[in-house]
Amino acid sequence: MKITAIKVYKVDLKIKDAPYSWSTFSVDSFDSTIVEIETDAGISGVGEICPHGPSYLPAFAEGARTGIATLGPKLIGMDPRQLGQINQAMDHELKGHIYFKSALDMACWDILGKATNLPLYTLLGGLQQEKVRLYKVVSRDEPGKMASVLRDYQDAGYTHFQVKVGDNPAKDIERIRRVAQDLIPGNSLAADANTSWKQHEAMRVAGAISDLPVYLEQPCPTYEECLAVRQHCNNPYILDEVVDSLSVLMRGYQDKAMDVVNLKISRFGGLTKARMIRDLCTQLGIAMTIEDTWGSEIATAAIAHLSMSTTKGFHHQSCPFQLYHTNSTADGAPVIEGGMMWASDRPGLGVSLRHGDIGDPVQVIS
Repeated sequence: MKITAIKVYKVDLKIKDAPYSWSTFSVDSFDSTIVEIETDAGISGVGEICPHGPSYLPAFAEGARTGIATLGPKLIGMDPRQLGQINQAMDHELKGHIYFKSALDMACWDILGKATNLPLYTLLGGLQQEKVRLYKVVSRDEPGKMASVLRDYQDAGYTHFQVKVGDNPAKDIERIRRVAQDLIPGNSLAADANTSWKQHEAMRVAGAISDLPVYLEQPCPTYEECLAVRQHCNNPYILDEVVDSLSVLMRGYQDKAMDVVNLKISRFGGLTKARMIRDLCTQLGIAMTIEDTWGSEIATAAIAHLSMSTTKGFHHQSCPFQLYHTNSTADGAPVIEGGMMWASDRPGLGVSLRHGDIGDPVQVIS
């Protein structure tokens, strides 16, 4: 089997109940890049990369499409089922910029699943969970409004939540404490600053919420700052943005820098490397939130398959990105019900592009 063409699509994912606010940012939509890899066997695969805006990580949508245009021709003629060779070729031809390689890797996994007639969760380690737990984001807003959103989500059956903070430490303390008032005992709440606090601000917040059953998530920009806060924090601790390599993961494990890590598929370059990190975390005893930077039904399907093939005790939660948009990119998306998610048992990712909704490709590489 050989890759004959790579089609690239640009899709603006419109946010329901916009704006979506986190840290110091607010957006009405996210720019997503979808790839469709075609083969001479008549099997095609899809993948997606949707950076969380250009100010979140060293990744941006226009860069993804430019990178795919640069790297794509090098993959023409290769066998997409040979994931090791595909990833070696991508890393050899273009150093770094791993985020957009994720979409290409994901599409190749989709092809592998279709070629073997197996769902990806089987290929990624076997079915460990028939359903996986989800969390819902409580977007940054006035404290009372955020508490109201939390109550609505709890009524819908969700038990895990992430409250977005980060624009003002004093206000953030008020937000966290107000939302926590309405948290049903036994449910899980994380306060996520998305790297936006200074170290002294994070210390102030940590001290003010130390009596609450709340996770503190990625308070500062650097690993060193986060570690310093961790060493003076009584709350369970999550690292996200700084965990972008195997070496950082191992350093965090040795330093006892976190209780949970956020494993974002595109931050490691795709399912191939994310699976490796996932398996290492289970050996080290580190729980994981398995997700991506953002995305539609396609990215959500990849999250669902990787999560369903993860041992239940090490899967903390995942995020149903497809629920946050007014538009759709694919049919066959994971089923979401009562705060849980499960992927289709169809081969590969189990999704098919809605060509009429995503429009014509902006690039065709052949």
